[in-house]
Amino acid sequence: MKIGLIGLPNVGKSTLFNALTNASVLAANYPFATIEPNTGIVPVPDDRLSVLAKMYKTDKIIPATVEFVDVAGLVAGASKGEGLGNKFLANIRECDAICHVVRAFASNKIQRADSRNYSENNLVDFAKNDIEIIQTELALADIATLETHIPKIAKEAKANPKLREKVDYLTSLQNELLEGKVPHEFDDEYLKDLQLLVAKPVIYLFNVDENGLTDEKLQQELREIVTPAESVFICAELESEIREMSEIDAQELLADYGVGESGLAKLARSAYETLGLQSFLTAGPKEVRAWTVAKGAAAPEAAGVIHTDFQKGFIAAQVVSYPDLVREGSESAARAKGLIRTEGKTYAMQPDDIVEFRFNV
Repeated sequence: MKIGLIGLPNVGKSTLFNALTNASVLAANYPFATIEPNTGIVPVPDDRLSVLAKMYKTDKIIPATVEFVDVAGLVAGASKGEGLGNKFLANIRECDAICHVVRAFASNKIQRADSRNYSENNLVDFAKNDIEIIQTELALADIATLETHIPKIAKEAKANPKLREKVDYLTSLQNELLEGKVPHEFDDEYLKDLQLLVAKPVIYLFNVDENGLTDEKLQQELREIVTPAESVFICAELESEIREMSEIDAQELLADYGVGESGLAKLARSAYETLGLQSFLTAGPKEVRAWTVAKGAAAPEAAGVIHTDFQKGFIAAQVVSYPDLVREGSESAARAKGLIRTEGKTYAMQPDDIVEFRFNV
């Protein structure tokens, strides 16, 4: 799972990236402090893993991971080379999803790219304006992509009539983008080779101050700007503060601000939801581990995430749900109560499944 962090300059992307990945990327009070894209791979928080590790008496815990890419701040005209230009739009194309970081705090100690000043009264208007700038630049970059590809596909369609529908679809999409419209649904079959930016799933991460973490009125107004996309509210400054703390101290500080989980946990959960993903678990004396699959994935497909040979030679899956196993305290106790079941090739994986796959080599 690879997520690109984008946004205007000075919205807190690099501060957030440092907090999420425990990195030390330059986070400065001026535009384009980030030049080259920075990448960090971080574990997805999962309390179940430590519980299972104690049960199976193992020290080896391997969580699911997410890769974050912090790219340079985009500005109006980025699609035409303004700021640091199209190079950074290309970095976004390689990501599975986009996390659009939007500034939603009022301090004027951190300057805006356009030098306008914040107040509590214009937070939502500024956020809406900033979102529209980025959306426009992504759309303009995609229009340029379509302008290049449609004539090529139209030429191929003369010899292959089946491509005519693709040409019609892409032309219709191009016209919508030119009119300032961005569809909420896309035909992946026609777009899979183009990596259009507007077709990527988007999570909106509003960088708020400490008060904004519990300001329901502000959060609701910001959600309404981006509905139906996922919204996450994080204070990058607070996340920076807790990254040097122990887990217990960090949780206590978050609780003091009325927050129940870290920014990474919030973002990872939203990313899973946005991308239609879930995790299943494997557990034993050697290790406990979380694996990521698509929601609704069949058991053989999940086995293939571990190793392709598991999928090819799939026989069955021994499955127990995490709550059942924890309640009973051991595999033997769960088995005695008939809670460990055998599932076949058509079984759809569930998020709390703990699985042992059986397969032919």
